[in-house]
Amino acid sequence: MKATSCIIIDDEINAREALDGLVQRYFNDKISVLELCSSVEEGAKAINKHQPELVFLDIEMPHGNGFELFNYFSSITFDVIFTTAHRKYAIDAIKHAAFDYLLKPVNIIELQEVLNRYQLNQVKKQKEERIEKLLTSLVGSGSRFSRIAFPTLTGYQLENYHTITHCLAEENYTRLFTVDGRQLVVAKNLGALEESLPDTLFFRIHKSCLVNLNYVKNYSRYQRHYVILEDGTELDVAKRRIDEFVQTIARFNQQTQR
Repeated sequence: MKATSCIIIDDEINAREALDGLVQRYFNDKISVLELCSSVEEGAKAINKHQPELVFLDIEMPHGNGFELFNYFSSITFDVIFTTAHRKYAIDAIKHAAFDYLLKPVNIIELQEVLNRYQLNQVKKQKEERIEKLLTSLVGSGSRFSRIAFPTLTGYQLENYHTITHCLAEENYTRLFTVDGRQLVVAKNLGALEESLPDTLFFRIHKSCLVNLNYVKNYSRYQRHYVILEDGTELDVAKRRIDEFVQTIARFNQQTQR
């Protein structure tokens, strides 16, 4: 069986060389290491160059959180095994998304177990479904990561949620509108999508509409209740949502002015 191609991304030279040494000595029939990288940026270049099947990715690096690697790609074609010396919030997100991880310093027994699971999961798991689940988990966990893999009619689209102005329900789908004028049809209903976005930034003003508070320019009570976004879009606010919306927008403005 052909060896799985991989790269190792870790800012600590001892850590990446130790992992490479274990793979070369004990698992070179299963794993072929193509390159060792010391940063997220370097790793992204190596992925574009080699197109590896697997990436060993350190989570905490001084010049870029490991999760930021996904910012470099609109489509994820590789699988990931995370490496970390810390048991923090990221571990819960990784477990929730069914990714594997190794605690440093890596030992041969744990590496063998992870590689065995990786080979078994190749058939069972869809890579981008797990990417979506991981990124959704991280949104509410304090990560600086701000891109989410949204399921579309043809696959997945990675978008920075800060660029989304509002979302409109379309039966079992949702249409996203972005600040640069693009529209994206997401294969999720508005309720499910709302759970994927930070509630500190997005507010459900109507059963069929979710708005990014950053782009609310004006709220009007003249003849009807509605908001006006920065691009001039007018969106109705449901009567039952008025009081909570007014309170939320007031708190949001206070926080942004601090």
